[in-house]
Amino acid sequence: MDWMEWSGGQPPTAKDIAAYYRSRIAAGELEPPASLPAGRKLAKHLGVALATVQSAYDELKSEGLADSRPGSGTFVAAPADGTSAQERVRGIQELQSEVQSLTSRLADLSDRVAELESEREERA
Repeated sequence: MDWMEWSGGQPPTAKDIAAYYRSRIAAGELEPPASLPAGRKLAKHLGVALATVQSAYDELKSEGLADSRPGSGTFVAAPADGTSAQERVRGIQELQSEVQSLTSRLADLSDRVAELESEREERA
C-alpha cells in the first residue's frame, strides 16, 4: 500500500493528494491494477476529511488515472486507449503547464488593458 506522507504545516488539500498519486503513477511507481489506500484510512492517516480524499480520487478518475469498484476500492486504471499511465500523466502535466502559462499571459494582458484605459481616461 502506498501511503502518502505529508510534512506541510497545513493538512493536504484534495489537489495535494491527487498530485501526489499522479506523480507516483507518472514515475511508474504505481501501475495498473495497484490499489490506492482506502479513503477512510487515508483520511485518518493524513488528518483530513473523507470528502477531501474522495475529491482527490474523483480528480484522478476524471483524468482516467484511477477507477473505483464499489466494495473493492480505488485502483490505478488500465488505459483504454493503449497509452501508458505515464504518458497520460505527462499529457495532463503538459496541459496544466500550458494553462498556467496562458493564465499568466492573460493576467499580463488584463494589466496592460487597465493601464491603457487609465491613460485614455487621463487624456480625456
